[in-house]
Amino acid sequence: MSGKRDKGSAGNPWVAKPGPEPDTDEQEEQLPPSPWDLEVPPPPSPWGDGGTPGAGPGAGPGAGPGPGSGPATQTSSAWGDKVGPPSLRRPPPEKKRPSFPPLLIPIGAGLLVVALVAVVLVALSGGDKKADPGRSPSPPPATPTAPQSSYQPPPNALPVGFGVSLVPVQGWAVVTWEKSGKQVAIFPPGTKPAPDAAARTFFWVRQKQNVTANAYLLGIVEGEVDKEIAQLGNVRNLPCPKDVLVECVAIDYSSSYKAADGTESKIKGWVEVYRRKDNVVTALDFRTMADFAPKAEADAATMKKSVIDSL
Repeated sequence: MSGKRDKGSAGNPWVAKPGPEPDTDEQEEQLPPSPWDLEVPPPPSPWGDGGTPGAGPGAGPGAGPGPGSGPATQTSSAWGDKVGPPSLRRPPPEKKRPSFPPLLIPIGAGLLVVALVAVVLVALSGGDKKADPGRSPSPPPATPTAPQSSYQPPPNALPVGFGVSLVPVQGWAVVTWEKSGKQVAIFPPGTKPAPDAAARTFFWVRQKQNVTANAYLLGIVEGEVDKEIAQLGNVRNLPCPKDVLVECVAIDYSSSYKAADGTESKIKGWVEVYRRKDNVVTALDFRTMADFAPKAEADAATMKKSVIDSL
């Protein structure tokens, strides 16, 4: 043996021997058709074509109703008897209503209430369209004037103001230095009337406008008892003695004070105030020494009547 491999002898077992070419004309094995590749006809329309319910697509002349066409005559569906199967077509989308912010609801309600109130006010006012919008308001009524009095004062009457007068009793001197209203007084025997002389009693009539009788009374009393130890009574309403009067009040008081020489004096007094319809207020201010009260009070009552008669 030479030890050499014979080339003509058996070939290399790892090399494929050339053979005949495979037949390319032979058809490959066909796979079965897929159900997903099949064309699925659309479901029958419940309205059908041409207005006939249940007539599905492809129904030709002479073609009878097919399955799913027309109302069901025998069915065990949950929709009851003679009800066709539900359509697979999606219903048209519902139209969305315009949404309003929640804040507009109370605002709209408030505007409605305001409008209703305006309508009611116009209805109550009469809604006179003929009224002149540029017409100026009527002027306020003038202050009422007191009616003319038939009282005729005597010749010795002292005029106070606004038709009111005072008739002094004999023995009462006129205090000429008092410029507010009219005042008469009695001085102790041997005392010359003067601003610095202490009177035993006085009767003072004075007036003011556009104040209440009660306010005028309190102001006078406070001035009379200033720097004195006083005991005031309650303000009381008086029956107005004349129709022209609308407010009548009074107060009584007592007080004491010490003179410069140390002697103490007891005082009695009262104030009455009358307001007329024309807002003229007349005050009667009476003040006397306690030991001279009986004589002074009787004279004061007479002078008071003369003043009221002239109101």
